[in-house]
Amino acid sequence: MITSKTALLSLLGLTLLSSASVHAGAAPQTPMQLSATPISVYLDGQQLQPEAPPVNINGTVLVPMRGLFEAQGANLAWDNTSKTLTATKGNTTLTYTIGSATARLNNQTLNLAVPGRLSQGYSMIPLRFISEALGSTVSWESAAQSVIISSAAAYDTSVTWGVNLRSTPDSGSEDTNLALLPSGSKIHVIREVGALWLEVRTEDNITGYLSSKPKYTDYRSDSLLQKQGEALIAYGKKYLNTPYEFGASPDQTDTFDCSSFVKRVFEDTLSIELPRVSYDQALEGKEVGVDELRTGDLLFFTARGLDIGHVAIYAGNNQLLHTYSKELGVHIEDFDSQWKKRFVTARRIL
Repeated sequence: MITSKTALLSLLGLTLLSSASVHAGAAPQTPMQLSATPISVYLDGQQLQPEAPPVNINGTVLVPMRGLFEAQGANLAWDNTSKTLTATKGNTTLTYTIGSATARLNNQTLNLAVPGRLSQGYSMIPLRFISEALGSTVSWESAAQSVIISSAAAYDTSVTWGVNLRSTPDSGSEDTNLALLPSGSKIHVIREVGALWLEVRTEDNITGYLSSKPKYTDYRSDSLLQKQGEALIAYGKKYLNTPYEFGASPDQTDTFDCSSFVKRVFEDTLSIELPRVSYDQALEGKEVGVDELRTGDLLFFTARGLDIGHVAIYAGNNQLLHTYSKELGVHIEDFDSQWKKRFVTARRIL
């Protein structure tokens, strides 16, 4: 939290694309126009879904007020007559009248680079100003047209295996290494970067990227797990039509049987090492019901006179990714009645 009025004015005066000083007095009402590329807003790694699309006015992004306040844990009161909002979060009280070039933060008067305004029935307010007034930090990713909000950091994610903190989400070069985070380190997750990376901040205020593979941290979210399940399927599809061979060696990819295929997909994609055979794989993770299936779950079936003799990866949309036939090799097919008759259990590894 900012304690110096001068520092606060400097910080809140920044816009997303410019560090120019703010000006007192009401700014001209520049027409609001949507960006050619839609603007995405992320709070602590989760994408927000505002009631109306964000707009960019000369480098300042405006968004509907209610969702922005509530997402950051502030209580909001609205006076419709005066078009004045009062937001409280802990010891912070922010008061602002739509259209004004100033706001009150506790006992301080602050200038806005671009005033809030009404548009299509929504009260649109400057995202950076409001977020930083509530103690969050804000950054702008021009290439992705994304606003990244990090709330007053809670370092509640633990590193569970020593992992490199990198300057970019890329493990291909040692030049990207910023630090080695040992097991037990605490980090704040800013956002998820696809299925395999997290943007994080360390307790000594270094921001970078680290692997989101399950072995490295205890961070989990529904959105990340869905992305990782989809990554498993995308990787497995690279082997479509690869020949089936019972007892195929897990050390090669020219042929697969059902369990060597599953083992390879999980290890190569997420560095998860599963047992070699299906009946041992069925002991991993946790059991889930057939009505709870999520992309990436493992399904086990009777086969060859065994209680569990076959395994498949759930590919979403009631489909299975697996191999068991020399004619078909690795393929996708429906999880239909013939398979449901042989179904034994489903296990969630992620």
